[in-house]
Amino acid sequence: MDEIVPDYIGHRKRLRERFLKGEGNDMADYELLELLLMQAIPRKDVKPLAKELIRVFGSFANVVGAPEHRLREISGVKDSVITTLKLVMVAAKRLSWENLSSDDLPVLLNMDCLIDYCRSAFAYAEVEELHILYLNAQLKLIDNELIQKGSLSSVSISPREVVKRALNKNATSIIMVHNHPSGSPKPSDNDIIITKKISQACQVMGIKLQEHIIITKSDYFSFLEHKLLA
Repeated sequence: MDEIVPDYIGHRKRLRERFLKGEGNDMADYELLELLLMQAIPRKDVKPLAKELIRVFGSFANVVGAPEHRLREISGVKDSVITTLKLVMVAAKRLSWENLSSDDLPVLLNMDCLIDYCRSAFAYAEVEELHILYLNAQLKLIDNELIQKGSLSSVSISPREVVKRALNKNATSIIMVHNHPSGSPKPSDNDIIITKKISQACQVMGIKLQEHIIITKSDYFSFLEHKLLA
């Protein structure tokens, strides 16, 4: 007796062929998500799960960037799915960092790459995070570091500690980046105060605060572009 082949087997084959032919450019978000879920769940129709994830989170990017505890609230999301989704996020961070750090231009002359990296690395965090990008004398990236996690305040962030870490990295200048989970990139009064204090502390030690970027999933605010840096 011939073995009955599940309908999803043929669907998966067609989906792969479409992806290889068009590199995914003509595919809906849920279809790209299906391709990912196929790797995590090899013997099940994953279209319903893909559509449910898109319904809950709104887009492919939001699904991949969603926090683990939120993803686990969705029926059918297990460790294998979490691992596959987070692997995509890590790959995006690695790729954007490589593009940014290997460019021959000074970082601030490649704003598109800088924003791409900041968005993939920081924009999807659930709470505010302050990161410092360290630059050498040629304004090329040396390293990046998480300085503060949680609500940012002028009390909790020590300008002296920021300067100390920059000196330890042999950095001649720095870029501050923090995210606004609210979705609005507009700086608060406290953001402006913190920036001024850190800039002043850096200047005393011969380090320049080149830029402060507030990043969201779809927008950003540049202190340099808005002339808010001394």
